[in-house]
Amino acid sequence: MQKTTAIFLGMIVSSLLAFYGIILLWPQNNPFDQVEITIPEGATLAGIVRDLGERQVVTNPRTFLMAVKTLGYENSIPAGTFTLTQARDNYTIIDQLVHGKPEQVKLTLLEGWNLKQALAAISETFSIPYERLHQLAYDAEFARQLGVPAPTLEGFLFPNTYYFLKGSSPEAILQELVRQYHQVMTDSLLAVAAERGMTEIEVVTLASIIEGEALYDAERPIISSVYHNRLKRGMRLQADPTIQYLLQDGPRRLLTRDLKIDSPYNTYLYRGLPPGPINNPGKSSLLAAIFPDTTDYLYFVARGDGYHTFSRTQSEHNRAKRKFQQVRRKVWREQRKKARS
Repeated sequence: MQKTTAIFLGMIVSSLLAFYGIILLWPQNNPFDQVEITIPEGATLAGIVRDLGERQVVTNPRTFLMAVKTLGYENSIPAGTFTLTQARDNYTIIDQLVHGKPEQVKLTLLEGWNLKQALAAISETFSIPYERLHQLAYDAEFARQLGVPAPTLEGFLFPNTYYFLKGSSPEAILQELVRQYHQVMTDSLLAVAAERGMTEIEVVTLASIIEGEALYDAERPIISSVYHNRLKRGMRLQADPTIQYLLQDGPRRLLTRDLKIDSPYNTYLYRGLPPGPINNPGKSSLLAAIFPDTTDYLYFVARGDGYHTFSRTQSEHNRAKRKFQQVRRKVWREQRKKARS
């Protein structure tokens, strides 16, 4: 009797193993030697199977679902973009999805890029329609959800080099860029800014102007001190980057008429900071906005080598400007001479 029972149980186990083996190795008539598959964030198993079916990778959804459940991978298929190679049965498809390395995409945002430049880079890198990104970046409710104290994401897409999963959603990409900003602009830094009478949006706005002016990190706290000094005295900031922000054909050399553009961003016409950031500043500029050097400078002008000459009085500043004009004319003459030769 015991022998008969053991034989019967053995037959059942063998049958189950054979059944599961057949299910796992059940052929799917995938016509592709290689095919790229994207699993979206938050995708359900049913949604994954449906997508695989639409791509003709899975032609028998029922056996595929049974195979996934047999292996215990109902919740183990990760998001990302995968390249399936010679995947023509259930086990191979599942194995390459679960254990395959998802493809990554490199995104670099430079310090000082404005919002539209940053969105253009994201659009090109991920082949996401620019209009979709623009809609999100200028959505006040979306900005609020990301903890941005402004109606748009201008100033809050932190410049850095990132690696995203291929196929990442525009929401996920923008969320990560803002998250990196919050990693830098900590609550402790905001507390220091508040002690110095600055709100978060004022810090980012001033940092964006500093970013537009400075080429070298060593000068950022000095430039910041000039703007802090002018703000304390109620002087107009007269920051050229705020004018560049208004130009449709910029950046270019500013003309006298440009300084007359009627806009709250025109710091030649209106006192105080503009309504919001004019670009996305990096960490050095954000810190400089909160921690300016202690100086009595009120003016600065370019030297022609990436650095600036700082002045305390208007007369000193005028001399520095004349000196820079001489450098500019010299460079222009040399370029003209070279063009003729």
